[in-house]
Amino acid sequence: MRTYLDCIPCFFKQALKAARLAGANEHVQKEILDSLASEVPNFRLSSSPPEMGRIVYKLVREITGEEDPFKKVKDEYNKVALDIYPNLKEKVAHSKDRLLAAIRLALAGNVIDFGVDNPFNLEGEIEDVFEKDFAVFDYQEFREAVNSTKQILYLADNAGEVVFDRILIEELAKKVIYVVRDKPVINDALIEDAKFCGIDKIARIISNGCDVPGTVLSLCSTDFLSLYEKAKVIISKGQGNFEGLAGSDNAPIFFLFKAKCSVIANDIGCEVGDIVLKYNCK
Repeated sequence: MRTYLDCIPCFFKQALKAARLAGANEHVQKEILDSLASEVPNFRLSSSPPEMGRIVYKLVREITGEEDPFKKVKDEYNKVALDIYPNLKEKVAHSKDRLLAAIRLALAGNVIDFGVDNPFNLEGEIEDVFEKDFAVFDYQEFREAVNSTKQILYLADNAGEVVFDRILIEELAKKVIYVVRDKPVINDALIEDAKFCGIDKIARIISNGCDVPGTVLSLCSTDFLSLYEKAKVIISKGQGNFEGLAGSDNAPIFFLFKAKCSVIANDIGCEVGDIVLKYNCK
């Protein structure tokens, strides 16, 4: 997916939020915004938003000296999600379609996103997601693909959300390789987040080798690319992964996310707030 002009103001909001979380004073915040402004003329609209996001967060890290501005927030939501993990498991256990319930919960977890300018209520989201209709619902294809494979490549999104992914992975009952970011960027999950949330008990955890808030294949490690190219089924969580991978020719990807901004909603053809299970090969 390419970058739209409407993405550019969002990059400035993200930079300001990250700068404040890093503890930067007003002078340093202004320096970050000025530096970003000087980079904007070099932005190629043909590039994906995660590629631009990489530039934003690199600037914040370099100017503030803070490697992981969202560390405190990530730790908080990892703990919050783990606290409700037993309740989530119970919700799945009492559902008529356990797999679909686990998918809905994975989507509820996708609301834990500090890269968009939307406040969220996690408890409310968990309730609401069971009432929502899907804007795109390639569920039959998903079931058939999962049933026909022995291994799934699962591309993670955010910290905290990892616990909701765990619910789905446990319900899939397949060998899973869980892929996180290599270095801190926004509140995206790292290996330490995945382990804290217990993914290491049920799946193999690897990084994709880059610090992009999404999956951009040209920037990923050869180890990850080898797994990606061989994968029979890929689950891609979140907007960032969709932005980086949308349009990948014939890749067996199931995109699973909540549309949290108008750019994504317009690209998909849905409304902001809609939930999506989209098969890339349709």
